[in-house]
Amino acid sequence: MDRSWMKLSRVSNAYRNGVQTFLNFAFQNASQENMILCPCKKCGNINWHFREVVYEHLIVDGFIRGYKKWIFHGECTSSGTSSTINLTYPDTDYHQYVRQDDMEGMLRDAFNMHNHGEQSFPPNFIASDNCNISGNVFCETGTSAPDEEPNEEAVKFYNLLNKMNEELYEGSKYSKLSFCICLFHLKCLGGWTGNSFTMLLEFLREMFPFAKIPQSCQDMKRLIKDLGLGYDKIHSCPNDCMLYWGDQKNQQSCHVCSKSRWMNGNTEDVNGDKGGAHLRKKPVKVMRYFPQIPRLQKLFMSSKTADSMRWHNDQRTNDGLLRHPADSLAWKSFDSKFPSIASDPRNVRLGLAADSFNLFKIMSTSYSTWPVVLVPYNLPPWICMKQSSFILSMIIPREKGPENDIDVYLQPLIEELKQLWSGVETYDVLRKENFNLRAALLWTINDFPAYANLSSWSTKGRYVCPCCAAQTCSKWLYNGKKFSYIGHRRWLDGNHKFRFQMTLFDGIEEYRGAPE
Repeated sequence: MDRSWMKLSRVSNAYRNGVQTFLNFAFQNASQENMILCPCKKCGNINWHFREVVYEHLIVDGFIRGYKKWIFHGECTSSGTSSTINLTYPDTDYHQYVRQDDMEGMLRDAFNMHNHGEQSFPPNFIASDNCNISGNVFCETGTSAPDEEPNEEAVKFYNLLNKMNEELYEGSKYSKLSFCICLFHLKCLGGWTGNSFTMLLEFLREMFPFAKIPQSCQDMKRLIKDLGLGYDKIHSCPNDCMLYWGDQKNQQSCHVCSKSRWMNGNTEDVNGDKGGAHLRKKPVKVMRYFPQIPRLQKLFMSSKTADSMRWHNDQRTNDGLLRHPADSLAWKSFDSKFPSIASDPRNVRLGLAADSFNLFKIMSTSYSTWPVVLVPYNLPPWICMKQSSFILSMIIPREKGPENDIDVYLQPLIEELKQLWSGVETYDVLRKENFNLRAALLWTINDFPAYANLSSWSTKGRYVCPCCAAQTCSKWLYNGKKFSYIGHRRWLDGNHKFRFQMTLFDGIEEYRGAPE
């Protein structure tokens, strides 16, 4: 399909006719409820609009730069030709089922497996009846078995995916999975105890014996945990000296400050698994950690996301312009230093972002939370910076933030990054093979105060600049009682007029060059 019209003036008739051609294509292949994702520069394939609104946006603002493959509007990117994928369902009832009970969409959000206009897990993709961990055969109806067996994690995920559409009862529009997740959501919102939730499940099973309702709260938790939606609770010292993790998991007090791990007195645990309240110790501080290796592995369990993880190598426009982090000098320098990682484009490059925020937008409270988020930069730029592509690593609770003690909380993440540097076995559903997945942290994203915490470089005082270091040009203001940072004229050309204007700056002529 000729798309040269996308480069023409937006007021020309050829461009307007091309927009109509695009809209016809998009609404034929990727519309939902008479709406499509708007590919204009402002919406960025995020907002859904009707045909008239999308047409107006494309005339006024134009397309996103570089959007030549209409992957969000039904075009397949796996082949050189413009093949389309029909997203409509032949059965109207099934279509209503998907709209009312979008568990597949929830799973894709949880596992970061978004189809973006392509059905990565078709309805005829099933696991064979003799499926087991030791010898799995995943097949597609009418096709032969894959070349290599998926690993244990892939087998577990696909089994759960096959059970996703199991009906709650015969003729139900909702699945057993959706029932469990929605009911568990109500438990969390209402603050129900484990025992009361189990009694509710028992009552529902008596009232609706034909429905497939779990027997207890623990069974429901086990199901959600198997889906990979869980996290690890790691106790920490109240003074942020250490984590009760690894070899120190069973310690009762901090070996640095001798503070107790527990609050004063015991707390009655009414969420007991076996019924009946019993006393338990309550920790002073708890960090929530989300394991990263399973989440990165699941990116390759979807054919679409597995293809997108190779985009930076297979489909990126390499013309010298900076359009993607892969075009940066840092990325290229890393590839030259570590060719073993650069040799496989499936190896993941990560960015780490961390900062504090106030819960529930209440700025008056002194309590804050520090999330640590990882960003996979293998993905295309219009996907990797979406919120759904961010991978939450941990949540650090503290009143004023961990400051320089953040390295204590980063220990589990650093341990996983070391393991990912060596490599972990991962199943690639696109190539139907297991491979050694490796990952590297290229850079961090944060403001200047958070930069000091992550890098252990003081961003206060005389030598505040991490680039200039000892050559930082600073001056103490005696009346203001603080440092002022001057010397910016060192980066100007040697004969620039500002270098010789003393009265407009600090009273001296500047002859020094930029620090090396």
